[in-house]
Amino acid sequence: MRGARHAGWAACAVAAALAATACGGGGGSGTDTSAVLSSSWGDPQNPLEPANTNEVQGGKVLDMIFRGLKKYDPETGEAENMLAEKIETSDSRNFTITVKDGWTFSNGEKVTAQSFVDAWNYGASLKNNQRNAYFFAYIDGYDKTHPESGEQSAETLSGLKVTGPRTFTVKLSQKFSTFPDTLGYPAFAPLPRAFFDDHDAWLKKPVGNGPYMVDNYARGSQMSLRKWEEYPGPDKARNGGVDLKVYTDNNTAYTDLMAGNLDLVDDVPAAQLKNVKKDLGDRYINTPAGIIQTLAFPFYDDDWSKPGSEKVRKGLSMAIDRKQITDTIFQQTRTPATDWTSPVLGEDGGYKAGLCGEACEFKPDEAKRLIKEGGGLPGGQVRITYNADTGSHGQWVDAVCNSINNALDNDRACAGNPVGTFADFRSQITDRKMSGPFRAGWQMDYPLIQNFLQPLYYTNASSNDGKWSNEKFDDLVDRANAETDTAKAIGLFQQAEEVLRDEMGAIPLWYQNGSAGYSERLSNVELNPFSVPVYNEIKVG
Repeated sequence: MRGARHAGWAACAVAAALAATACGGGGGSGTDTSAVLSSSWGDPQNPLEPANTNEVQGGKVLDMIFRGLKKYDPETGEAENMLAEKIETSDSRNFTITVKDGWTFSNGEKVTAQSFVDAWNYGASLKNNQRNAYFFAYIDGYDKTHPESGEQSAETLSGLKVTGPRTFTVKLSQKFSTFPDTLGYPAFAPLPRAFFDDHDAWLKKPVGNGPYMVDNYARGSQMSLRKWEEYPGPDKARNGGVDLKVYTDNNTAYTDLMAGNLDLVDDVPAAQLKNVKKDLGDRYINTPAGIIQTLAFPFYDDDWSKPGSEKVRKGLSMAIDRKQITDTIFQQTRTPATDWTSPVLGEDGGYKAGLCGEACEFKPDEAKRLIKEGGGLPGGQVRITYNADTGSHGQWVDAVCNSINNALDNDRACAGNPVGTFADFRSQITDRKMSGPFRAGWQMDYPLIQNFLQPLYYTNASSNDGKWSNEKFDDLVDRANAETDTAKAIGLFQQAEEVLRDEMGAIPLWYQNGSAGYSERLSNVELNPFSVPVYNEIKVG
C-alpha cells in the first residue's frame, strides 16, 4: 500500500456524545456492542475507490468497508478465502474463481462474479486513471485497456470472463503462481452497480460489503463509520463503529488520548516513547509489522539517473548511523534495515538479513570517498522531503541529516524539507515534483517478498514513486512470478533485490514495528501484521 498502509492502529462528555457507555475502567464488567470508539487518522490522498488508494490512511478505511476474495489472517498474515469459495488452476495462468453465495453489499445488492469483473475492468481502464491499475497488469488484455502510450483500444480485459452468477475465469498473460494470494488487496474488491450508476454520489458516501459502513466524512475533521448490522461475514464488528479523527500532529493525538478525548492512537510519537509504558502500561502495543522505511530518489531527475549517481546514493546510505538513530529516537520500535523486505516474512518467505551488505553499514570514510567519486551531492546539498503531519518524521529526518553532515564533515550537506500534510506530500510525489531524496515508507499489502519489490521498483509499477527502472531487475521478477517452486521463486526475487542493492535504487533505513496506545474504555485491541488495528474485534466498555 501503501506508501506505507500503518501502524496501530475520556471524558464522560465525549463518551455520551458518542452514545457510549459510562466512563470507567477498560474492559469492565461488560461491553457495549453499540458503543463507538475514536481513533487517530489522516485524510487520504484520493477518493476511496479501491483501485485508486495505495496509501495508508485510505487503506485503513477500505479494510473496514470492503471484503474481497481473500482476507489476510490478523495474526499470521496468511491469505485465507473470504468471498472465494474456491480458486482453481492447473497451470498458474488460467484460474476459475467461484464466489460464495449469500454475500451482499450494504445497500442490499448481491455480490456476484460480475461485481468483481466490473470492478477489475474499471480499475484497469486508462481513462479511469486509477493509481492501482498496475495490479491488473498480469491479466490478458491489460496492454489494450491501459497502454503505456496512446489511447486505449479496449474497454475491458480480455482475460476476464463471467461464466455464471458466481463464477468467472481469469487468464493471465504469463504464469503467476501466487496470484490467488494477492486477491485480498483492496484493489481487487468487488463494486456494486451504485458505483457505476451514480459515481459522484458513491464517492461522497462509499458503499461496500465489509463489516462497517461510511456514515459521513468531513475532510480535515473526521470520518464516521458505523457497524453494518446485516453484515454476512464471520468477522462481524464487536463495537458500534469507529470515528476516525483527523490529526495533523500525532503528538496532539497522544495528548488527546491521555486527556480522555481519544480512544486509540495509531502511531505513538517518538517524543512519547520514553514515557509511553509508564503512561499506558499494558495498553501500549509494540509488535513487529511488515513495514520498512526507506529513502527514495527521483530518477526522473538527471542528477539521480546519470552514471555514477549510484555511488552518491550508496555513500549517503553509508553516512547514516541507523543503530544510533533507532536506539536514541525510536526506543526499540525500529530495527536497522539490512535488506529491502521485512523480518516478518521470515527466511522461508524471502527475508534475507544482511543482503544489503556494507552499503547499509555506517562507514563515514567510505561514504565520503564514494560521494566524491560519484561527482558530489547535486547542488552541494540533499534535502529530504517528508510530510510533517503524521508520524515523527521530522525528528528522524533531522537525525539522518545530522548523521550525514557529521560523516561528511559538512554542516550543509543535508537538510530536511517538510511538507505540511500527507495528502500534499503524496500529491507532490505523484506530480513528480521531487528533486532529492524523500520519505518512502512501505507497509506490505500481502505477506509475499514480491510485494516488497515489484510494486515499488518494477518499471512503471503502481508505487514506483521514484521511477527507478532496470531491465535485469524486471526480468528476474517476471521469472520469479512464473516459478511454481517456492524456494526457486524466492531465490530469483533475492537476485532481483541484489540488482536493487547494486544500483541503490532506494536506501533502506529501518524495519518498523506497529505501535499503538488505547484508552481504558477499550479491550481486545490488537494490531495485525500490517500494523493496522483489528477494528472489528475491539470491544468498548
